[in-house]
Amino acid sequence: MLSIIIPTLNEEKYLPNLLKSIKKQEFIDYEIIVSDGGSQDKTIKIAEQYDCRVIIDSEHHHPSWQRNNGAKIAKGQYLLFLDADSVLQDNFLQLTVDEFVNRRLTVAGFYIKFNPNRPIYSIYSFFFNIFLFLRQYYLPSAVGAGIMATREEHQHIQGFDVSILLVEDYDYCQRLAKQGKFRMIKSQKLLYSSRRLESEGKFITLLRWLKMGIFTCFNLKIRKKVMKYDFGKF
Repeated sequence: MLSIIIPTLNEEKYLPNLLKSIKKQEFIDYEIIVSDGGSQDKTIKIAEQYDCRVIIDSEHHHPSWQRNNGAKIAKGQYLLFLDADSVLQDNFLQLTVDEFVNRRLTVAGFYIKFNPNRPIYSIYSFFFNIFLFLRQYYLPSAVGAGIMATREEHQHIQGFDVSILLVEDYDYCQRLAKQGKFRMIKSQKLLYSSRRLESEGKFITLLRWLKMGIFTCFNLKIRKKVMKYDFGKF
């Protein structure tokens, strides 16, 4: 069984698109867990309308807390962490689960395609996907918008490190990779939201991503607020 865990904070605008794309999948052996940080909009109501399991933690407003909370109640052997503004392409779940199992992976990331896409965003994703491809062999990395892991090993490393404010997803993959095999999923790309690029500006956002990438290249943990990078405020 696959447990799909979605951290949320005021995601009424984007969550329906993700849930619709999940419900369209041919693969059906899954549960959906919406792990909320205390939304003040219709996020919870929408999750309930789609028969999601809902867990709420209003004290913490960071994806790491919500992912860990969701994983604690998960029933599946495999965990799939998705951001609420991601979207799944057709047959995403079946192809992903089959590849994960057949390659005997412990943790996996996804190459991305921006949604909605623009020519300049295609350039961004091209180079970022190369970055991910190369790093999978020596310094495993994946965006938190799409990470798959075994529940057993997630529990073994005690989940995401909640003391890390940014690029905690990279740290998570690197610690899990020490327990087993990490690889990027080849069969499907994740439709990754471009809303931050649209709302904050494509060049400002790119510079922030580059700065965070440099931190990870030196295996540095960002435990203090070194830049403005808000969650749930779009």
